[in-house]
Amino acid sequence: MTMNVLGYAAQSAKDTLAPFRFERRDPRPDDVMVEIVNCGVCHSDLHMVRDDWGWSFYPLVPGHEIIGRVISTGTDVTRFKPGDHVGIGCMVDSCRQCDPCKQGLEQYCEAGHTLTYASHDRHDQRPTYGGYSEKIVASEKFVVKVPDGLDLAGAAPLLCAGITMWSPLRHWQVGKGSKVAITGLGGLGHMGLKLARALGAEVTLFTRSPGKEQDARRLGADHIVLSTDEAQMAAVKGRFDLVIDTVPYVHDVNPYLPTLKLNGTLVLVGYVGGLEPFLSTIPLILGRKSVAGSVIGGIAETQELLDFCGQHGIISDVEVIKIQDIDAAYQRMLKSDVKYRFVIDMSSLKS
Repeated sequence: MTMNVLGYAAQSAKDTLAPFRFERRDPRPDDVMVEIVNCGVCHSDLHMVRDDWGWSFYPLVPGHEIIGRVISTGTDVTRFKPGDHVGIGCMVDSCRQCDPCKQGLEQYCEAGHTLTYASHDRHDQRPTYGGYSEKIVASEKFVVKVPDGLDLAGAAPLLCAGITMWSPLRHWQVGKGSKVAITGLGGLGHMGLKLARALGAEVTLFTRSPGKEQDARRLGADHIVLSTDEAQMAAVKGRFDLVIDTVPYVHDVNPYLPTLKLNGTLVLVGYVGGLEPFLSTIPLILGRKSVAGSVIGGIAETQELLDFCGQHGIISDVEVIKIQDIDAAYQRMLKSDVKYRFVIDMSSLKS
């Protein structure tokens, strides 16, 4: 039987979030039913609520940084049992047949992965609804285990912010001896500092804002470079194997290219859209450097991340809020007034 579930939804791009009852699908044999304990607040949630990217549809229940407790499992489920703490991230299905899916890179599914919200189930075409809600149903293949002892609220942002940084760090084989720079100290950037440091890299933060040194060093930065200071930028010319750019708005990436070593790579993970000003190919050609993009990570990568964080005691720095305060949190997020991620205590839905 379908479940009647309470959540918070936007009814249009101009509406604030408000209580909304909707139906979850009938559980299938491979499904896990999860009671949601915490849900992280991603900048993408705000973009989707406001239809900034042009593909939202309503009513829209956001939330793709989901931590919860298994309450029941389908007859074919083998990996989970009731009571297990689990996570669900940005996607809940894919074609499972294309080359990327077979490689465990479902985020690049050639048929298009099914988003946790604002998407349609590939089997029954019902709309998907996210984690700003009481419960969720998903295939066990798109559910990950949360290691014992990992703080549940702090683990929630690992399902998006964390994996967005982990995937390029692993793909470009960051480890001991690597020199990595992170551009921007926000929800993504602070996770990048923690993870790169734990992998053994020498880590630098690029920032436009003076005064972030103490926090950056606490999070794992060995060096802080003010990107608006030409002398500081010149001093790190040719230093980095990898620069991960987390800035979520249009900006000039050209100043970062000279900081790459021969064969170095600048990876864009924060901004979606056209670059302004145009990208200069001169440093690329003269140093065989690359500009690349990356988005979240596959399910196997996500489980690897959670296991790594469990081993190293890594969680996101979070501020826990009630669901009733979500619109105020969105306004603060626009002002970067959070260190460094909001997480909703979903028990507040009962208030």
